[in-house]
Amino acid sequence: MITAIINCFAMPTPLTSRHVAVIGAGAAGLVAARELRREGHEVVIFERETQIGGTWVYDPRAEPDPMSLDKNRSIIHSSLYSSLRTNLPREVMGFRDYPFISIADKTRDSRRFPGHREVLFYLRDFAREFEIGEMVRFETEVVHVGLVEDSNKWKLRYRKKRSEVDAEAETGDGFDYDDEIYDAVLVCNGHYTEPRVADIPGISSWPGKQMHSHNYRVPEPFQDQVVVLIGGSASAVDISRDIASVAKEVHVASRSVANEKYEQQPGYDNIWLHSMIESVHEDGSLVFRNGRVVQADIILHCTGYKYHFPFLETNGIVTVEDNRVGPLYKHVFPPVLAPSLSFIGLAWKVVPFPMFEFQSKWIAGVLSGRIALPLQEEMMEDIEDFYRSLEASNFPKRYTHYMGDSQFDYNNWLAAQCGCEGFEEWKKQMYYATSKNRQVRPDTYRDEWEDDPLISEANQDFILKGFANSLISQDSGLNGQSESHEKLSRI
Repeated sequence: MITAIINCFAMPTPLTSRHVAVIGAGAAGLVAARELRREGHEVVIFERETQIGGTWVYDPRAEPDPMSLDKNRSIIHSSLYSSLRTNLPREVMGFRDYPFISIADKTRDSRRFPGHREVLFYLRDFAREFEIGEMVRFETEVVHVGLVEDSNKWKLRYRKKRSEVDAEAETGDGFDYDDEIYDAVLVCNGHYTEPRVADIPGISSWPGKQMHSHNYRVPEPFQDQVVVLIGGSASAVDISRDIASVAKEVHVASRSVANEKYEQQPGYDNIWLHSMIESVHEDGSLVFRNGRVVQADIILHCTGYKYHFPFLETNGIVTVEDNRVGPLYKHVFPPVLAPSLSFIGLAWKVVPFPMFEFQSKWIAGVLSGRIALPLQEEMMEDIEDFYRSLEASNFPKRYTHYMGDSQFDYNNWLAAQCGCEGFEEWKKQMYYATSKNRQVRPDTYRDEWEDDPLISEANQDFILKGFANSLISQDSGLNGQSESHEKLSRI
């Protein structure tokens, strides 16, 4: 009886506070740092650039190698083009307790589908609100991360550019290097910098120019040219229409269309959609699988990116093969190295910011000991089952981290692990409504929509989460703007 009474009043197991390194100060790194600190961890964010934002920091420069295949090239981190607007409404994009609301300020973009600059402002606001900037070391590039021998800790080597030439410096490359030891490392370096390119028969002798969309910024260099663009995703759709304003012809080749496909795009007299390229030739001609032949000036690869972690050394435990990062339990933890190593943001075809938040909550709770992971063997079995399901569904290996519709069940699974509410149903329905509208109105879906009831539901949800005052009443007219926009302020 005495033992039972003592157990009733036993103190809960204290949570473990760990020294954690976060690599990257983009959206994933920022929300990871917030969740880690909320859980009681000590956090340092390493950011090689001069500001936060990651891929949302627009850089008008392009890399010297237009295909970005030279491993020794000067790397530009961002792949943003000047005209880019979000392809998701701002209501869906925001973090759970910091909605991406419209701000009544002439310097801000109040549109429901804002340009990239507004997303960067939102991330800056988020970092300021939660005092994340004090955790960031800017212009500090991580060059190596490896396990400390006979321990579960990680040695992280980083470099900072020297302000002056030092004749007695350890290296002559203009950088100072230093090492630090961490209990855990979160990899949040993004995956929109290292391009994938299409394999085209005959390309070695084709006389035209090639570039990857990573280096596309503005359409003016394509004035009066015949451009063949490869790709079928969001960037291909946007860039083809951007270039069409100045180019002579734009031909879009996509693996996702039938071999006989050939059609002019509605609303344009100079864009055609084709099946994939069959071959290219020394005379400058390009042959599609539908049999059409064009004389092209340039091939623009909108063909996606590779997962790339040049700084990470795991002795072969974590590999990248055909764009599969693995083995990873639920796209986050390598079982052998869990929980001291984790990845955030590998999934694609998703609503990114909310997923980053769920993943971050999970990782923070696991590191503190509040949330338990399965045994290593159980995690490996789960991964192998997942891989077998992909094979059974004829999903190629490179689609391992593709989610699409499965993202909502995944987010809800993460939420259940963390003991928090799942992905909001109105967000899910708004995501589907936007996808449907994008198919019907590919050129105007950002400014014309029919989901006003969902907008009202979103605003009510924002009120319940602590945001009030004048909620934005979006107009479903052509410009999609409300008559008045006032900042939502915290109660």
